[in-house]
Amino acid sequence: MTDNEPRQRKLVRDLMAVGVPTCPEETTLLELTRLCLEKELEAVVVLDQQGHAAGYVSWDELVAAYSQETPPEQPVETIMRPGLPQVPPDIPLTAAAQIMQDQRVRVLFLTHRAGGIEYPAAMLTYRHLLRHLAAENEDALSDLGVRAERDNPMAAFMRRRDEARRRAGLDR
Repeated sequence: MTDNEPRQRKLVRDLMAVGVPTCPEETTLLELTRLCLEKELEAVVVLDQQGHAAGYVSWDELVAAYSQETPPEQPVETIMRPGLPQVPPDIPLTAAAQIMQDQRVRVLFLTHRAGGIEYPAAMLTYRHLLRHLAAENEDALSDLGVRAERDNPMAAFMRRRDEARRRAGLDR
């Protein structure tokens, strides 16, 4: 924001990206690295064979795998962090930034429960925080937060889960 405009206090829900990229466990390190670079993704949730979130892979895990000379054909399930670091949508961004610092993560996930399934619905990353810091006006952030136009999160998750199941040969 410009120096003349007061910085409005924002909550996680105002800046989060709704919709979370996913991949199946058997995705190779090479495939995921290329996907992250091509789509500018900071983290991807890894889905198990039933389509549930088993963990995630961020740039930190990719760089660690690189430094350890992990073979590029290795499945991402071998390098993923188990679980998802989570944050509620109604806390200030400054609190979320502190959580990221405390947990030493660059991404936090917001999960949603619907139809008996808990799924990753949104995420907040360092990139979102830095975009907010550098934004000249609110329009620069119009693609983020709960007010941004997008697909229904549950429908998007179900579509990605079904894709993962098909790739794994598990569709019925």
